[in-house]
Parts: sequence; structure tokens; C-alpha cells
Amino acid sequence: MKILKTALLVVGIVLIAFGLYNAFVPQEVLDVGPLEVSAKEGLSNQTLGMIGLGVVALIAGAFLKNRK
Repeated sequence: MKILKTALLVVGIVLIAFGLYNAFVPQEVLDVGPLEVSAKEGLSNQTLGMIGLGVVALIAGAFLKNRK
């Protein structure tokens, strides 16, 4: 159970970090001369889903009890 708890905590932190990175760092899609097109900035459904799953994994890992 200790391995599962550690894995859930690590996965939760990674999902939250990746979701926040996608939300606040603009990604350039196309840059041709004076024309510059960037990806949609801000919180999208996919980003919110990643952050939500990360929070759920962190909570599950925090409350998971070790068996003796």
C-alpha cells in the first residue's frame, strides 16, 4: 500500500503541474513573418480535467491507510 500511496501522490503532483503549465504558458503554433498564431490561452476543459484528476489523486494518496 505504501507504493500505491507514493504513486498517487507523485501522479497527483505531476498532473497538477502539467495542467498549470498548459494553462499559463502560451504555446506558439505558427510563426510566419508578421503572422503569429498562438494556441488558446487560459483554462480549457482538458486543463481543468488534468488539475481535477491531480487533486483527486493527491487526496486519495493522502487518505490511503497502510495495511499491517
